[in-house]
Parts: sequence; structure tokens; C-alpha cells
Amino acid sequence: MTHPSFRSLLTACALSTLSAALWAQNLAIVNGKAVPKARAEVLAEQLAKSGRPVTPELEAQIKEEVINREIFMQEAMRRGLDASDEYKNQLELARQSILIRELFNDQQNKDKVTDADIKAEYDKFVAANGGKEYRARHILVEKEDQAKAIVASLKKGAKFEDLAKKQSKDPGSGANGGDLDWAAGGNYVKEFSEAMVALKKGQLTEKPVKTQFGWHVIRLDDVREAQLPKFDDVKPQISQQMLQQKMGQFQQDLRAKAKIE
Repeated sequence: MTHPSFRSLLTACALSTLSAALWAQNLAIVNGKAVPKARAEVLAEQLAKSGRPVTPELEAQIKEEVINREIFMQEAMRRGLDASDEYKNQLELARQSILIRELFNDQQNKDKVTDADIKAEYDKFVAANGGKEYRARHILVEKEDQAKAIVASLKKGAKFEDLAKKQSKDPGSGANGGDLDWAAGGNYVKEFSEAMVALKKGQLTEKPVKTQFGWHVIRLDDVREAQLPKFDDVKPQISQQMLQQKMGQFQQDLRAKAKIE
């Protein structure tokens, strides 16, 4: 026969073993309710994905955060807040947001942007923006007679920058002496571009150029080969842009296929 005190010792050992097992899989016991370690692991994983290193100090903070959440949740449920319509509506919105996010992540993994895709897009950009860039100045006025008078003044030795500041109705370049900075010819309206690229370095338009904005007097200051960014420098931006385009197309396709009554 087993001695009673021995049975008590066996029972105590069994309970101790069970308690140790419970503590091994749980983060804490709050008001008698077990808080699983998985909650802390999920938070730590989210922080790690955001680029934040999960240090021992941060693990301690995560533990406290999980425990505090359990305390607050228990109090909210004690008050019956989990049965309110407001809670149920917010819970449904959160469920939808999480599920949609998972859908988009899954689609991105299935329809990835490859390095070859990015390089092809970069090559298209180079083809469209390569060639020459022009550094020009202009003075914009409303009437042809005004523009002709400006040309005459410039031929007599007036300073282009001064006349631009005083008379140009283009507020952006006028304040800078008519300077338009470096740009490809295609950046301008057709009439302006054709007149500008026909000039030689340092040359002034003999006749004013008419566009939808008014009358322009143009001076070409310099010409150079287009300064395009290197592939490696813009690769992340191109990748992000292509991902957004693919996701936008995916959403449009789903919408188009949906039966909406």
C-alpha cells in the first residue's frame, strides 16, 4: 500500500510538472487565464518585418504589452463591450482589411516584378528621354509688338535676365531671369520646342514665337547629352511603380469580372 504522504508527494510533483508545462507554453497567467506565448511571437514578428531588431529589452516590452492587453480585454469583456454593435462593426471592418491585405500580398507573390521586367522598363525610359537636353531662357509677353520690342532692346545690348525679371509674365522663370533649367525638347509645347532646338548655343530668336501661352523671346544658353539616372539608382523606384501598376490592374480586373446587381 502506498503511504498517504507519498501519494501527496506524487500529486504535488504531478501538479508541479503540469504547472511547469503550462508556463512553458504560456507567457503569463492573468486572473487565472493563460496568455499564450504566440501573442508575443506575432508582435515580435511584425516588428522584425518592419526592420526593428527584436532585442532582449524589446522582448520584455512586448511581454508587458501583451499582458496589459489581456488585462484590458478582460475588463472590456467584463463590461460586456464585446457584445456591442459598435465592437462587432469595427471587428468586421478589421477582418475585411486584414483579409484584403493578405489577398494583395498573395497576389504580389504570384505576380512578382522580376529584374528583367525592371530593366525593360528602364530601357523604355532611356529611349524616351535620351538624346539632348537644352538650357534655355525665355521672356513671355501677351502681344507680338511687346516681344518685338524686347528683341530690339536685346540687340541694342539690354541684358536678357533684367528684361525677363521686369517684363516676363511667366512667374516661375521670370523671377530667375527667364531661366528654364535643363530639359529635353519634348518637355515644351511644339512651337516653343521647334524654335528652341533650331537655335545655336548663345543664339536668340530673331522673331517672337507664338504659343498658347503668348509670345516668347527665346535664348539658347547651352546643349548637352541627356543626364539620365543610372539603373541601380532608380531600380527600387521602378520596381515599386511597377508593383503598384500590377496591383491596380489586378483590382480593375477583379472589379470587371464581378457580377454587381
